[in-house]
Amino acid sequence: MPTPGSTPGSDPARHPPEGVADAQAVADCPRCHKPLPLCICDSVTPLQSRLSLLILQHPQEQDRALGTARLTALHFANAVVKVGLSWPSLAKALGRPVADPSRWAVLYLGSAKAAALDPTKEVIALNRKGEAAENQRAILERIEGVVLLDGTWSQAKALWWRNPWMLKCQRVILGPKRPSAYGELRREPRRDGLSTLEAAALLIAALEKRPDTASALQAAFGRMLTRFREVQASTPELAPRPKPRRQRDFRRRRKA
Repeated sequence: MPTPGSTPGSDPARHPPEGVADAQAVADCPRCHKPLPLCICDSVTPLQSRLSLLILQHPQEQDRALGTARLTALHFANAVVKVGLSWPSLAKALGRPVADPSRWAVLYLGSAKAAALDPTKEVIALNRKGEAAENQRAILERIEGVVLLDGTWSQAKALWWRNPWMLKCQRVILGPKRPSAYGELRREPRRDGLSTLEAAALLIAALEKRPDTASALQAAFGRMLTRFREVQASTPELAPRPKPRRQRDFRRRRKA
């Protein structure tokens, strides 16, 4: 039965609204995978780093407009982005042999918070008990690679639990001094929640003691957000306003 305003034989699914159709017709950048009007790849300058970077992206992370995984990787020569749910080992995910997984840092998703362990530090290495490890300096100096999980909080947790080889890696947590620059564009479930790019900036800059790395990545993030807002104002179908994320109510219901 034709819907109001449609012509007989037309299919709304095959004939989307004009703005949506225009958005679907826009080509994507082959490097960052964003629609070309949102791409800032031409402003990215590769950074020197002794560290390797592995970004594991959950396959349901579909926020191309505001996602930062591939933009982060473009800054580093030794960066790999893999999309999936599980890999047999760090070496399989990375695509090359790894001599010692314990020399790779992975952001821990547990309840430990840097502010409670040491509010003066932005990066803290943890032991298996979720406590601040001894010999922080020695542990962090031996790190040769970083694993970041890209997706929503629940998607990142799914990646963590599906890849038990991460237990062999060195767990670290971040204690950012300021909240994510996403601001109203994307609300994080925790105050210390950051975009993948911001997490890479904080962690890699601290491990290499190079604040210029953090500055360069944060500047790229700022350009990406500025471009997003510009496109949102002129072509909103290419930069749709993010849907608010549901927040669970963990308060116990009072018994009647």
